[in-house]
Amino acid sequence: MSKWIVDQSHSAIGFEIKHMMVSKVKGQFDSYTAEVEAEDLTDLTNANIAFKFDVSSINTRNEDRDNHLKSGDFFEVEKYPTIDFKSTSITKDGDDYKVAGDLTIKNVTKDITFDVEFGGKATNPWGVEVYGFEAEAKINREEFGLTWNAALETGGVLVGKDIKIKVELELNPEA
Repeated sequence: MSKWIVDQSHSAIGFEIKHMMVSKVKGQFDSYTAEVEAEDLTDLTNANIAFKFDVSSINTRNEDRDNHLKSGDFFEVEKYPTIDFKSTSITKDGDDYKVAGDLTIKNVTKDITFDVEFGGKATNPWGVEVYGFEAEAKINREEFGLTWNAALETGGVLVGKDIKIKVELELNPEA
C-alpha cells in the first residue's frame, strides 16, 4: 500500500451545529493529522484511513465560544486533547463511498459512517497527481458526553444535538 499525505493548505475538517434552533454555527479544527494508505485512490475499498483532530485548535471565529467548547462543559481539552477516527470498512456506493469507522470523543467510541464523494484527480504544476474527496457524517453530540445546553425563554435550547462533520481533502502521494 502507498501512503498519501493530506495537503492541509487545500483541505479542511469542519463542523456545523444548530444555534438557538434558528441558525447554524460553523467551525473547524485548524490542526489535525491524517494517515491514508491505499494502492489506488480511485478505489478506496481497500484503503486504511485515520484522523486525529487537535481539539485545542477548534475555531468558530469567536474566542469566547472556542474557550467554552474547550472547557469541561464540552470537550475537556486538558483531559481529552484529541478526537480520533479510524476506518473499519469502506464500500463503494455508485461513484462514491461509505466509509465506516470508530470515532472517539472524550473516550467514548461510536461507529459512524461518512458519505464520501470522490472529487477527481488532477496533476499539479509540479507534475504530482493530486486527488480530492469530500466527506460528511452526522453524529448526536450527547452520545459522546457533550451534553451541556441552556433552555431558551422562547422555547427550545441554545445548542442542537446533531453535529454535521464535514471533511474536504486534497491528497498527494508521500514523497
